[in-house]
Amino acid sequence: MNDHHEDHGSTPAAWTAVVIITLAFTVGTVALILANWPLFWVGVALVFVGAAVGKVMALMGLGKKPASA
Repeated sequence: MNDHHEDHGSTPAAWTAVVIITLAFTVGTVALILANWPLFWVGVALVFVGAAVGKVMALMGLGKKPASA
């Protein structure tokens, strides 16, 4: 039996990044529908914020642990 457990990246860092980026795409989509370009660019910026937050959280130890050999 294989003792390797695949967690599919379910970590606080990953979930936080996904939630922020999903909200960013929602903001951007609504902004496009309303033709509100400043709000659209806020949505674009939030995508990068979400990625950065996820990376920082992972570096703080809230991401997936490296596989042990």
